[in-house]
Amino acid sequence: MPPPSVQDWEKIGDDFWNKWNFPNCLGALDGKHVEIFAPPNSGSQFFNYKRTFSIVLLALVDANCKFIAVDLGSYGKNSDGGIFANSNFGKALEMGKFNVPKEKNLPGTQCSVPHVIVGDEAFPLKTYLLRPFPGSTINGDIEKQIFNYRLSRARRVSENAFGHLVQKFRIYFRSINLLPENVDNVILTTCILHNYIKENDLIVQHLDLVEIEPNWGNLPRQGGNAHNSAFLVRDTYKQFFNSENGSLSWQMEKFV
Repeated sequence: MPPPSVQDWEKIGDDFWNKWNFPNCLGALDGKHVEIFAPPNSGSQFFNYKRTFSIVLLALVDANCKFIAVDLGSYGKNSDGGIFANSNFGKALEMGKFNVPKEKNLPGTQCSVPHVIVGDEAFPLKTYLLRPFPGSTINGDIEKQIFNYRLSRARRVSENAFGHLVQKFRIYFRSINLLPENVDNVILTTCILHNYIKENDLIVQHLDLVEIEPNWGNLPRQGGNAHNSAFLVRDTYKQFFNSENGSLSWQMEKFV
């Protein structure tokens, strides 16, 4: 998948604000363990925390549940935020080489903040990657709870994209019996076809008729230290979501 241009990113950011009420957001990040048969002579490299063999599919998803970027081939044993740090687009974001637009004011304010992607607790907090406040810190803090809710709402597109992917392609309901490099090709092909179907509004018959759990798992949560500037960016978004310009008329209903 070609990297988006600055104009593409700006369109993605506009979509996240208009559809999911999250400004300056360039995508939702998520990862899944795709179960495979044990490759020959692989030892424990592909053996994951669920005691199965897997390859990690790491994906960045736009506001319309389409895949922006995917990274494949990480071993199942590498089950933490290091998968993102070692991914091609993770390295590009860290080095500022992914055509990301410059900082932009939050809507209705003069407060300029970086564009960000959103993820869950499996990923590290960065100036360009926002994750929720830890559960141990949000009790009695309604502002942090609202931030977590707004982030979760934007991040839902990645969960929806993976859900649509497995319902369209039944190969994810069983362990894939191919060599790892061929598994990568199969997974990438399904992601490309998923985008094609979304872009062309194609209807997949029986998409919602099967209620079966796919053979994959989430990335486990991680802790880790974040730089002070990353905390500041997250706090700025928190303040915006609780301000007159950034709050939603119905968001408090979630906490009554």
